[in-house]
Formats: sequence, C-alpha cells, structure tokens
Amino acid sequence: MDIAALVAATYLRKQRDTLVLPFENCVVEPRKLTLNPRDTVLTNAAKLSAICGGGTNCSSAIKWLNENRVKADLVMLVSDNESWGSISPFRNQPSETMRQWEIFKQSNPKAKLVCLDIQPYATTQAQDRDDIMNIGGFSDAVFRMITAFAEGQMDPNHWVGEIDKVTLSQ
Repeated sequence: MDIAALVAATYLRKQRDTLVLPFENCVVEPRKLTLNPRDTVLTNAAKLSAICGGGTNCSSAIKWLNENRVKADLVMLVSDNESWGSISPFRNQPSETMRQWEIFKQSNPKAKLVCLDIQPYATTQAQDRDDIMNIGGFSDAVFRMITAFAEGQMDPNHWVGEIDKVTLSQ
C-alpha cells in the first residue's frame, strides 16, 4: 500500500468533505471512485492503491479543479513530484503545475498548496512562497506541519530556522 493512498484516505476519514483526485498521466474521475468517508482508512487506501501507478503529472489534478470550477482552501499534491508532464524545458519558465495554480488562485485567492514529495528529488513542481509549502519525505509530523500551514501558523521558511537551530556533532 502506498503512502499517497494512506494520506488521502486519512484526510477523507477526518475531513469528510475532502475531494480525492488520484492522478498519474491524468486524473481518475472522482465519480469512478467508490470511496466512503465512513470506511476505514485501510479500506479506502487499498481502493486508491489499486487505481493508479506509473505516471506522475502533478498539474493534472489542479487543471481538473480549474476545469470543474472547484472551490477549495487547501490543495495537496502527494506524489514523488517528479512530474514529467509539467516540467518546462526552460529553467526560467514556471512548471505547468505553477501555471495551473495561478489560474486556481484567481478564483480561490486564499487557497494554499502543499506538495508532499514522498521521495524527494532535486526539483519541485512549485516554488515555496506564502501560499505554497513543499514537504520532502514522510513521517507522522507531516500531518501537524500541514495543519499548521493551512491554519496560517507558520510560513514555509519556518523550517529553515528550525534546522538552523540543530547542533551537529562532529
């Protein structure tokens, strides 16, 4: 069972109005899912794990939200964020994920984006800023970080300060 499925199922269980959009090359239509917020986390995670695998087009989920005029205050992308489908060939150009996020923000100006990068690589789909937080790796602390960010209790640079406080022994 994969972490992305467990995270999505956990949010669905705790936040029953959560919209889960599994994606790989494109979004799996929500009406094709048989997720029930009252089911156990493991039941829904197993259903999600059986759906996807292979591609990673992070922008497809935000594009789907835009096309369907969805209103949301928090959007979370859970993947390895190595999105072959949204990388700009030019380093100074925004990714397709960022372009779709800017469109989403026009109708959801207070929305925040969390990119939970399960297996961090050298790149991210979205640059950290006041409305965007990147998280690399996974532990139980991730849920607290996301909650604090969503509630405006921290900014993305907070963790740089926390890391700077750590004394490394030689």
